[in-house]
Amino acid sequence: MTAISFDGEALATVIKEDMRDRVELLADRGITPGLGTILVGEDGPSAKYVGMKHHDCADLGFASFDLRLPSDSTQTQVEDAIEAMNENPAVDAFIVQYPFPAGLDYGAALLRVNPAKDADGLHPVNLGLLVMGEKAPLACTPRGILFMLSEYKVPVAGKHVVIVGRGLTIGRPLANLLTLKRPTANAAVTVVHTGVEDIGAYTRTADIIVAAAGSPGLITADMVRPGAAVIAAGVSFVDGKVVSDVADDVAEVAGWISPRIGGVGPLTRAFLLLNTLEAAELASAS
Repeated sequence: MTAISFDGEALATVIKEDMRDRVELLADRGITPGLGTILVGEDGPSAKYVGMKHHDCADLGFASFDLRLPSDSTQTQVEDAIEAMNENPAVDAFIVQYPFPAGLDYGAALLRVNPAKDADGLHPVNLGLLVMGEKAPLACTPRGILFMLSEYKVPVAGKHVVIVGRGLTIGRPLANLLTLKRPTANAAVTVVHTGVEDIGAYTRTADIIVAAAGSPGLITADMVRPGAAVIAAGVSFVDGKVVSDVADDVAEVAGWISPRIGGVGPLTRAFLLLNTLEAAELASAS
């Protein structure tokens, strides 16, 4: 069996092309969507990721606001930067890039973000609205995963999804999103993590596996039921190289699989922009 590869780049292009028309409609009214980023410290992968976001903004005609703070910044300085983004009318939505340098409290900083400007969909207010099934900015990677499954016509409703990883950015919001009674969700969801003794006992029963633990090669072929869809949402950096949570041999067993490069990542960035555009459209309608 050769797995069908999820092409995240192609799907992200579809989303961006749809956004171009909506950006032009706002431009006709003198409105430019604005995305802000706050990066604290000199984490290399984070800096690269933030740079890609601003490149996307330039490509689509968004305004972008790139605020970088040194790694020795205080919690107060970080929260002052957040307040500046909250108060800037040109910023429709923004992110506070994770991870933070040691000694800083990311959770406390996230609480200072205006929920209406939460481009990542991670503020507790927005996560609470998600749990209630109400409209709110959605976490970008989970939103991208559901879109990927839908576009490739992978059955989700009534199926068993095993999420490996319980993090704030993927595991927890994705589990809630997948259980909602919606056409692209409505699944039975099990969440496991690296503290579980036999992860394979769960993944071998799954129709869909989402690996989001940040543990290199954690999911191997013997842990996958033949024909299952496998999404590699977690990556690590080993000796300067991006390493997936999903081992290479899984492609020989799975029915669908996301590649290490060009899978979930492009969709995460696309939905970050879409969250920002939707915030701009909502603000312009009020």
